[in-house]
Amino acid sequence: MAFDAGGQDVVAVDKAGDPDAWYAAADSDFPIVTQWDDGEHTGSASGRVSTSSSSMPSVVYALLRDLAVDEGMSVLDVGTGTGETAGALTHRCGDRKVTTVEVDPSVSRHAGARLDAAGWHPRVVVGDGAKGHAGNAPYDRVLATVGLREVPGAWIGQTRPGGLIVAPWGTHYTHADAVVRLVVRNGTASGRFARPVEFMKLRTQRLSLPPHGAYVTTGRSAGGGDGGADASVTGITESEFITPPYSALRFALGLRVPNCVQVVANRRDGARAVWFYGLTDRSWACVVFRAGAAEARVRQAGERRLWDEVEAAYRWWVGHGRPDHTRFGLTVGPAGQRVWLDDPADCWAP
Repeated sequence: MAFDAGGQDVVAVDKAGDPDAWYAAADSDFPIVTQWDDGEHTGSASGRVSTSSSSMPSVVYALLRDLAVDEGMSVLDVGTGTGETAGALTHRCGDRKVTTVEVDPSVSRHAGARLDAAGWHPRVVVGDGAKGHAGNAPYDRVLATVGLREVPGAWIGQTRPGGLIVAPWGTHYTHADAVVRLVVRNGTASGRFARPVEFMKLRTQRLSLPPHGAYVTTGRSAGGGDGGADASVTGITESEFITPPYSALRFALGLRVPNCVQVVANRRDGARAVWFYGLTDRSWACVVFRAGAAEARVRQAGERRLWDEVEAAYRWWVGHGRPDHTRFGLTVGPAGQRVWLDDPADCWAP
């Protein structure tokens, strides 16, 4: 396994070679990567993408608190992973009251063996978590420990009226999500966000972003700007715009600027570039900030003017009092997903 020691480089730990370090890592309040690249990667070095893990315990138990689960409740646990969450739910609800779904057969098999050895006996299912598991429905609670871009309709249909769905949800704008707590009524699920988190994404909802070169072409055009891009400036400064990955600003921008990805580059020669890529076409934008400068240089090209959209969303966020995650909410129903600020009636499609 490998664990992230508080933002440091990922450290590989082998139980056979260093059992003390392994147990120390297992008992720590850090996320532990247990699989890379959907199982294709082997060896002690990091792979390209972490695809299964034991999530940070404090984060998981905060989710369990949000779930408000009680003895005897029926629970769907999406994303078995190591089986730790399924074990905790089984301890609380009782054997055979928990159904845990994992898409990877190998991960599921190992988790089932661990749970059996520990004396916990949830129903361990191999399958696509987005489809839930109708065979054991209806559920009082649905808990996902994978990041979502869309709440599956199957979960709503498999949850009792008045039941809860708790899941990390976000947009493709950034990797960071927020915990949403949805109450199910009349085929619709609605509720507020609680706090920022980051989880590995549901496999069927992962983003596959085309390479940079598919957006930005070389050469100059008669219209001005590199690769046919329009040039301008913005009065938004780096200190205003560049915020931590889990900030409310980044979350809000994702809600207000649909089908867009933001990538923040490292500082180079006193400047920092922030790129924006459209997901439905090849529109792009780039803002180059310089520390202390009153203006930043902007280039944008394509059918959309992505920076104009982002700047408008930033002004909207500031104008509404810089709302944090808890003022936003999500409603999911037959009409699709809608997000809202303060009032569910004032909603829009993310």
